[in-house]
Amino acid sequence: MRLRAARPRDQRWTDLVTESDPRSAASEAYRALRTNFQFAGLDEPCRSVVFTSAMAGEGKTTSLANFGVVSAQAGSRVCLVDSDLRRPTLHRIFGVDNAHGLTTALIDGSSLAQAARPTRVPHLSLVTSGPLPPNPAELVGSKHMHDLLEGAAPDFDLVLCDSPPVMAVADGVALAARCDGVILIVRAGLASHDVIRRAVGQIQSVKGKILGVLLNAVNLNREGYPYPYYRDYLAHGDEGA
Repeated sequence: MRLRAARPRDQRWTDLVTESDPRSAASEAYRALRTNFQFAGLDEPCRSVVFTSAMAGEGKTTSLANFGVVSAQAGSRVCLVDSDLRRPTLHRIFGVDNAHGLTTALIDGSSLAQAARPTRVPHLSLVTSGPLPPNPAELVGSKHMHDLLEGAAPDFDLVLCDSPPVMAVADGVALAARCDGVILIVRAGLASHDVIRRAVGQIQSVKGKILGVLLNAVNLNREGYPYPYYRDYLAHGDEGA
């Protein structure tokens, strides 16, 4: 199998908000997502979750990274896996090289724990994509991928997989069939209701379990959103409730 190295891009990433500004409204929203996720898994725990979207540009990778941070901050052993084998970006967010990663682990039979590297966030590990393959959908949908995720249980409490948008290529749908659950990222005002419904239908067609939808980039200054009250509550949080 011939692999090609991921090309570097000049795009600069800001710091993870959950790490750089943990008292912000955005960080609190990610912690609320963490709590909802924990309650959703009380009866049937989800150890592997794929973050995907209907279209590109909806913020799935940033959402995955920040959710990983708050989950690790709560004490869970978390592994982020860049299974977007077309346009990987997690290695840029965390400032590491991408010479080896998921693709090399799938080919040489390494475990996720062996392929993972620690990040600056305690309890949070990262498996980058590795060299890009000619057949991404086949790799992430393979039995090898299933075995890799299943074998991660002794080393990680939670494995979070990034994936391409489901309406663009088949990778996200293939990965949804291999993971315990799916979180669908929707950017407000970007994808139409019809496109979102079609994305949900594709995930459900392979028996993917949608755990929830994360609505991203909502304008909190619009009339009807109680953001000023929420902001004031956070500002006075040290005074007690």
